[in-house]
Amino acid sequence: MRIEQGTHADADRLLRLFDDAVAWLVARGQTAQWGTEPFSARPAQAERVRGWAAGGGLWFAVDDAADAGAIVLGDAHDYIPPPDRPELYVQVLLTGAAWRGRGVGAALIEHAAELARAAGAEQLRVDCWAGVPELPAAYERLGFSRTGSFDVDGWPGAILVRPL
Repeated sequence: MRIEQGTHADADRLLRLFDDAVAWLVARGQTAQWGTEPFSARPAQAERVRGWAAGGGLWFAVDDAADAGAIVLGDAHDYIPPPDRPELYVQVLLTGAAWRGRGVGAALIEHAAELARAAGAEQLRVDCWAGVPELPAAYERLGFSRTGSFDVDGWPGAILVRPL
């Protein structure tokens, strides 16, 4: 597996990973996180994905020419409190269903940590849906600690930080 930087031209690659994630969540009955429709069928979500792809912080984990996962790095979302120290924020972390449990997320987070250290950041932060305990726990296994929570229109979230 290799990590390669994405560009605005890779928005459809990122969108396919989101659609894959939604299908996986729906199959598990976990529809409260991102709903039941693919992001590609929802204009507002598709536009949001295009914005992430164009933002300069998109990276893909590629395995045998297939996208195993993606990470988008940048500033914290507007619903997250500002940082108390220099950071790099994980805006998106996705692993393709066929690669779950194979270390893709860990590899992408380690890549983010390397980029953050090189830029002088002192921490990585991320938020995630807190509707199931498994999702925040997955970040905790990657070295993050839960530092807060939030609610956006009934969508419960957790804020996690990983010192560098």
